[in-house]
Amino acid sequence: MSDRLKLVLFDCDGTLVDSQHMIVAAMHHAFDAHDLPLLEREKVLSIVGLSLFEAVGTLLGPVDPKLLASVVDGYKNAFTHLRGQPDLHEPLYEGALDALDALAQDENLLLGVATGKSQKGLQNILALHGIRDRFVTLQTADDAPSKPHPAMVQQAMAATGVRPENTIVIGDTTFDIQMARNAGAHALGVDWGYHQSTDLFDAGASRVLEGFGEVPEAVTALWRAD
Repeated sequence: MSDRLKLVLFDCDGTLVDSQHMIVAAMHHAFDAHDLPLLEREKVLSIVGLSLFEAVGTLLGPVDPKLLASVVDGYKNAFTHLRGQPDLHEPLYEGALDALDALAQDENLLLGVATGKSQKGLQNILALHGIRDRFVTLQTADDAPSKPHPAMVQQAMAATGVRPENTIVIGDTTFDIQMARNAGAHALGVDWGYHQSTDLFDAGASRVLEGFGEVPEAVTALWRAD
C-alpha cells in the first residue's frame, strides 16, 4: 500500500449520470409485463445504488425466486430497448467533466467507479460519454456483493494500492456512504441524486456537496483535514 497515492471512487447512477428516467421507465416496463402494480417514482429511485437483484427484490418483497429472476430479466431487456429512445438518455450531470479534469491535475490521485450497474452497463455509459479512460478501476455488481457491502471499495483499494484513509467515495445514496464507511474510507455525499441530504449525513457522510463544482475543493479539504 502506498502513502503517496490517493483514490476517489465515484458512484455512477445519480452521481456521475442522471439515469432516473431510464431506471423508472425500465422498472415500470418490467412490472407491467408481469401484471404487477406500478410503483411510484420515489419508491423506484429509493433502491438506486443496490445491485439489480437486491434492488428488484427490495421492491417486490418476498416472492417466488422465479418471479424475481423474471422481473430482473425484464428490467434488463427494457433498459436495453429504452436506451435507443432519445427522450430517455442518461446525461452526465452538469460540471462532471470539469471536476474530473480538475482532479486529474494531481498525478498522485487515481479515479475509479463503484456502482450497482453490471460491468457491461457501466462500460456502455462511460463509452457513451467518452470518459472510460478517466478511471483506473471499475467495480460493479458483477465483481462484488451489493452495496453497502465494502467489497467494491476494498477491491478498488487492493487494485490501486491505496490505503483506506487515502480513499474517498462520492455518492448520492446511503448505500454509497455506508459502503465507504464499512471499508474504512471517507465518504462525501451529493445532493443532486436520489437520496435526501439528511439521510446521507445520518449514514456517515462528512459533507454533502451541492454541485460538481464543489468536488475538487471538497476532496482537497478532506485530506488536508487529516
